[in-house]
Amino acid sequence: MRKTTKLSTLILATAALLSSVSATAFAAPFPAHNPPGNLHAGPYPDAFARAGYSKRQVDAKVNTTWQQLFHGSPGTDANRYDGQTLYYQLAPDLAYVEDIGNQDVRTEGMGYAMMIAVQLGHKQEFDALWNFAKTKMQIQSGPEQYYFAWHTDTTGKIIDTGVAPDGDQWMAAALDFASGRWGDGRGTYDYGQQAEQILHAMWHESDHGGVDMFDRQSSLPTFSPPFAVDYTDPSYSLTGFYKVFAAADPSDRELWDKAYTAGENLLQKAANPVTGLAPDYAHFDGTPYLRPTETVTDNAYDHNFQEDAWRAIANANVDASWYGVKPWETQYSNTLERFFQGQGVSTYVSRYHLDGTPLTAGQNTYEPAHAEGLVAMNSTSAISATNPDKNGFVRDFWNTPIPTGRARYYDGMLYLLGLLYDSGQFRIWAPHGNHN
Repeated sequence: MRKTTKLSTLILATAALLSSVSATAFAAPFPAHNPPGNLHAGPYPDAFARAGYSKRQVDAKVNTTWQQLFHGSPGTDANRYDGQTLYYQLAPDLAYVEDIGNQDVRTEGMGYAMMIAVQLGHKQEFDALWNFAKTKMQIQSGPEQYYFAWHTDTTGKIIDTGVAPDGDQWMAAALDFASGRWGDGRGTYDYGQQAEQILHAMWHESDHGGVDMFDRQSSLPTFSPPFAVDYTDPSYSLTGFYKVFAAADPSDRELWDKAYTAGENLLQKAANPVTGLAPDYAHFDGTPYLRPTETVTDNAYDHNFQEDAWRAIANANVDASWYGVKPWETQYSNTLERFFQGQGVSTYVSRYHLDGTPLTAGQNTYEPAHAEGLVAMNSTSAISATNPDKNGFVRDFWNTPIPTGRARYYDGMLYLLGLLYDSGQFRIWAPHGNHN
């Protein structure tokens, strides 16, 4: 999640203690390339090519972004605000991605970075990141064994043993793909075994007196075990990963199949039927999550469309890219695009009430106002949309500079992921069959 430091502090302090979109039929802009359940879908949709950009242009842009965000200037001031990179070496075999604004290390960022590294074939960086996550962040005993403490300081000292399920899921998927792309080594580098261990824990901590990451009744990830487990975050429903997980963790295949169906349903139900905007946090039935002191018209993070919720857009469209476009995904993307076109494709702000009203000025101070992370996530709607002007979102993303400075962490990660999503370079590398 990406928030200003002030807002982050408020949300983190409470984190320990989130009308259905109809499935109207639309013609899919990309054919359903493989039957449902086939992990190795392809060819992957290339939204950049459809918008007129060449493979050479796209490859150059992806490489430039990788080099800047992983090997750019580290920054010269104490807070690194004037730097470019997010990737820092703690030791020759240990590296982390830093939330620059909050000066800490988060599992979401580690998961994103590991996934980006495996997708682009950067094994050295992958292994250094995984070593940090394994040795500094993973809980090795007790009722949260094999979960990851959601953030540490930049030396690896754990700040909070609460869990952010999105980070654990991203790391498990990245490890499974590393197994498929590079093969398994021993111990820490037995990527497939490490992934299965993490995945199995998500459903079975309760067997050992702990709290499961997924709610058994709804089959949805909870917000933050072991404490905040009575609601969810729609962007934590990473449905594209769940078919991969079912193959990686075959003893729990039935549970992952249920999670896939539940996640699809949540992404539909949580989205406002007029705007397509989802809340950051939701009840398991998809209704916005409000704390006792909140009202539907206030600017609270929980129940409005802010940074967490941006990612739900990509979740739906990664699934579409990998398994073929479904009618509900087209409906969802078309609805979102109509809303943001009404706001101005190159000028919309970054935080909204679900009815489409921008948050009041004091709560809409995201820098920049037209946030790179949201621009990247909105561009993925072109994968499943049939809106004739969908390429405008892809061009807006293409023309958006790589994030720099204090706010470069969250936006930078989503920016580079967006390049992979839109170019068809976000691929399934699972070791359970033939690769594309």
